[in-house]
Amino acid sequence: MVSLSYKKNKTFYKLLFTIMLPIAFQNLISSSLNLVDNVMIGQLGETHIAAVGLANQVYFLLNLILFGANSGASIFIAQYWGKKDIENIKKGVGIGLSFGLVIATLFFAASFFFPKLILGFLSKDFEVVTLGSSYLKIVSLSYLFTALSFSFGFSSRSIGKPKLPMIASIISLLVNTVLNYILIFGYIGFPALGVVGAAIATLIARTIELIIIVVHVYRNTPEIAVKLSDIKAITKDEIIKIGRKALPVIFNETFWALGMTTYALVYARIGTNAAASVMISNTVNSLFMVISFGLGNAAAVMLGNTLGADEIETAIDYNSKFMTLSLLGGAVVGLLIFLLSPPIVYRLYNLTPEAYEITMYTMRIMALFMPFKFYNTILVIGTLRSGGDTFFSMVLEIGCVWLIGVPLAFIGAFVWNLPVYWVVALVSLEEIAKLILGIPRVVSKKWAKNIVSAH
Repeated sequence: MVSLSYKKNKTFYKLLFTIMLPIAFQNLISSSLNLVDNVMIGQLGETHIAAVGLANQVYFLLNLILFGANSGASIFIAQYWGKKDIENIKKGVGIGLSFGLVIATLFFAASFFFPKLILGFLSKDFEVVTLGSSYLKIVSLSYLFTALSFSFGFSSRSIGKPKLPMIASIISLLVNTVLNYILIFGYIGFPALGVVGAAIATLIARTIELIIIVVHVYRNTPEIAVKLSDIKAITKDEIIKIGRKALPVIFNETFWALGMTTYALVYARIGTNAAASVMISNTVNSLFMVISFGLGNAAAVMLGNTLGADEIETAIDYNSKFMTLSLLGGAVVGLLIFLLSPPIVYRLYNLTPEAYEITMYTMRIMALFMPFKFYNTILVIGTLRSGGDTFFSMVLEIGCVWLIGVPLAFIGAFVWNLPVYWVVALVSLEEIAKLILGIPRVVSKKWAKNIVSAH
C-alpha cells in the first residue's frame, strides 16, 4: 500500500512542490498564452480559429521534437546533477542546444518559404490555408529563439532550478496579451491586423522570453552557462552515449507529434467546425493539464537525481507515490473539466450554437479519459525516461498511437462517418492501451538504473 501521508513523506513533498509548482505555473502561463491568442482570434469567427490552430500544428510538431531532444539530454543532466558533475552537465546542455538549433532552422526554412504548401496538406479550405499561411510565415521567425529557450529551460529544471523559465514565461505572457489586444483589433493608432497581428505579438513575446533566460543563465546559473569551448570539448563518444538514450526520445516525440498532426488532419477533413471544436477543447484542457506536466517533470527530475546518486530504492518508492498521485489528480481534473467547460467556452469564444454543442461533447469525452492521460504522462516523462528506459517508452507510445489511435481515427471519420467527438473517443482508447501495457514495465523495476555511474 502506497502511503501519501504528508507527515510520513515530508522530504518527498518538499522536493515535489519545490520543483513541480514553478513548472506547473510556467505551463499554465504557456497555455494561457495560447489561450489568449485563441480567445482573441476567436472573436473573428470559426475560420480564423481553425486557421491559427492549423498553423500552430507546425509549432506543435517542432515543440515536441525539441521536447524529445532536450528530454533525452536532461536524463543525463539530472543524473549528473545527482553526482554534482558540472563538466558533464555542460556537455549535455551543449548537445541539447546544438541539436535544437539544427532542427529549428529546418522548421523555419520550410515554414517561412513554403507555408501554403505545408498547410494545404492539412486542409482543403482555401480561406483557412490563406489565413493560416500569413500567421505561420511570421511566427516561424521565432523558432530559433524557441529552441534556445527550450534547452536552457529544460537544463535549469534538471538541476532543480525551475523558477527561471517560469519568470520568463510570465513576462512573455504579459507582453503577448497586451500586443495581441493592440495588433489584432487595432488600438492606440495601430491598424487591425487580425491573425497577422497575433503572429507579430507571439514573435515579440518569444524574443523577449529568450533574452530574459539567456541574461539570467549567464549571470546567475554557471552550471548550465555553456560556452563555445564547452561545445568544442564534446567528444564523439559523448555524443553517442547521450544519443543512444536521446534518439529514442526524439523519435518518440516526433512520431507521437506526427500522430497528433494526423489526428488534426482527420478532424480538419471532417469540417471547419470540427477542427475548431477540437482546437478549443485542446486549448482549454491544456490549462488543466499543467498539473500533469508539472508532476511529470518533477518526477523526471526527482527520479533522475536520486538514480544518479545511486539511491535506487528511494527512486522506486518515489515512483510509486507519483503513479498514485497521477491517477488521483487525473480524476479530479477530469471532473473539473466536465463541470467548468460550459461556462468557460461560452464566455470566451464567439461560437455558433452548433459549434458550441460539438465543443461541449468533445470536452466531456476528453475529461473522461483524463486519469489515463495523467498516468501515462508520469509513466513516459517521469518513470521510464528518468532511468534511461527510452527505447521501451518509444515503442509503447509510437505503437499505441500508430497501431491503435490513427487507424481508429480514419475508421471513425471516413468509414463510419462519426461526429468529431466520437472520433476523439475512439482515438483516446490508445491511452487505455498505453496504461495497460506500461504497468508491467513499472512493476518490473527495469527502468530504475543509474546510467552515469560508470562515467
